[in-house]
Amino acid sequence: MEKPNAKPGLLIIAALLAACSTVPMTTSLLDQTRRDYSAAQNNPAVVRHAALELKLAGDALELANVAAKRDDSIVQIDRLAYVAKQKVALAHEVAKQKSAEISVAGAAQERDRMRLAQRTNEADQAKSAADQARMDTRLAQSDTADAQRAAQDAQRSTADAQARAAMLESQMAALSAKQTERGLVITLGAVLFATDQASLNSTGQQTIQKLAEVLQQNPQRTVLIEGFTDNTGTTLHNQALSERRANAVRTALQERGVMANRVAVRGYGESFPVGDNETASNRQTNRRVEIVLSDETGHVNPR
Repeated sequence: MEKPNAKPGLLIIAALLAACSTVPMTTSLLDQTRRDYSAAQNNPAVVRHAALELKLAGDALELANVAAKRDDSIVQIDRLAYVAKQKVALAHEVAKQKSAEISVAGAAQERDRMRLAQRTNEADQAKSAADQARMDTRLAQSDTADAQRAAQDAQRSTADAQARAAMLESQMAALSAKQTERGLVITLGAVLFATDQASLNSTGQQTIQKLAEVLQQNPQRTVLIEGFTDNTGTTLHNQALSERRANAVRTALQERGVMANRVAVRGYGESFPVGDNETASNRQTNRRVEIVLSDETGHVNPR
């Protein structure tokens, strides 16, 4: 009996061994380096800031890959893989450092920008303050000038008022006016009217002329004309006579240019006597017309 031929089995084993020998050699360190390099390639910071270091790391990794394909020893492959791994780490470190430098530079630029903005703002505020100060100064100067003009106007007004008051006092003194609680009062006695008449005689006309001139020079003033009689005759007759005499004075003033709205009249008849009507002289005193000059506002205090 012939023995089985073992040659085909040996051929199969040899073929398997030959196929295995074509698979590239690798190590755990090489695999780790490949992963590190791939991560570096996918890192934008490394690509942007450490391009040269990344290329050198790739070149070193390629040497390790070639050694693995040649089936160099594990020691040789790991040595080359270690060098490549260190270069990958260096690329990461360079990228990190440059990123930090850029960040610091950016922060410095931002600080500079903020400082510039702050100084610009301070300059603007200083300019605004200076402009406001100049405006305030101009306003103060204008206010001072206005105040000075106002003071001068007030002084002139006061001087004018004093001059008018002095002139009025002189004119009223010429009319024998008396100062009372109601104001200056001019009394036209019975001698200025004909007996039991309301017509002014020539002396009375002269007095009214002077009073008209006073009123024309003092347009803010008015007069109240009050007529009175003694108790001779009936009350009704005396009331009418007092009114006619007051109206006669008003008419005389109007004829001399005094507006009607500046002259008011009242007739009191035999009321408010200044004497007791027991003597002729007292009765003559009671037969009178009183002219009350208003204050500067045109007001006359009531009786």
